[in-house]
Amino acid sequence: MKPRFYAVALLSAASLPVMSAPSVPVELPEYKEGQYVHQAPTLDDLMNDQALNPKLREVILKGRDLFMNTQQKRGEYVFNDMNCKSCHMGEGRMNWSGPVWPAATTLPDFRGKNQHVNSLEERIAGCFSFSMNGQPPEYGSDDMLALVAYHQWLAKGAKVYETNIGGRGFSSLGREPEQGADYDRGAQVYADNCAVCHGDDGQGQHKDGKVVFPPLWGDHSYNWGAGMARVFTAASFIKNNMPLGKPGSLTDQQAWDVALFVNSHERPQDPRYTGDAKETREKYSNFHKWTRYGTEFNGQILGQHDNTGDKPFLKPDVLRPRTFE
Repeated sequence: MKPRFYAVALLSAASLPVMSAPSVPVELPEYKEGQYVHQAPTLDDLMNDQALNPKLREVILKGRDLFMNTQQKRGEYVFNDMNCKSCHMGEGRMNWSGPVWPAATTLPDFRGKNQHVNSLEERIAGCFSFSMNGQPPEYGSDDMLALVAYHQWLAKGAKVYETNIGGRGFSSLGREPEQGADYDRGAQVYADNCAVCHGDDGQGQHKDGKVVFPPLWGDHSYNWGAGMARVFTAASFIKNNMPLGKPGSLTDQQAWDVALFVNSHERPQDPRYTGDAKETREKYSNFHKWTRYGTEFNGQILGQHDNTGDKPFLKPDVLRPRTFE
């Protein structure tokens, strides 16, 4: 069974960069036998559901608005140029692009990244803390409630605690390439396929003061603790979603190479930083063994700095251990 593809309109057709035809056939993964596949409801479904209380619809729409335009909270929750939709494309509905509804059906659950049981609110808070290099909405706040409501709306009709989910997450290419990834090859893939949108300098594009294409490194991109900093995560996302409008057109090797290239550039500090990148890498090795953080590149240790980007703090208070002992 082939996955459904949803086009994501970020600009009018007239203002989108012209891209050449793919050199290889577009090919997205097939769902594995026995996997559960959920097609999340659409905005039309939301607006046409007569059984839904109008007040609940209003809250879900607020959550969707925050999800699609998280930049409206720039300087409050967000301190870079990312939106939730930057990584979770297709309104957070799209399979093979980290659809967000599984978080509503599988949490609370243990999470390896922080080594304790996480709630849905805490999972959302993690995205603000790392991917958006920010400070998440307070638990139980109106904004957090709206985001949770949107996640749960997308999960309408889905099985609860089903874990064998097709199109979930960003790991379809596995954890390591069959052949080693190569920085120089990745630089060429980037120049040929990515720079047209994300810029030669990786800083993305803005139009009328608004983010059109997000930066992939530097002060305004995701920080070193974000899931996308893992090379395997970036590789699978790129393979199944990029270049925009041509998902699956890169070879697996090209996706690995360009993911390594992108994630060999500096970015804001991991909020869990101890003051030493190598020490932080070791302390959180279950996560950072898949990143370039704390490794030497071009004579420098990646992540060995105090730069937090536009954020005037390192670690948001919400990132704390939890134990029931």
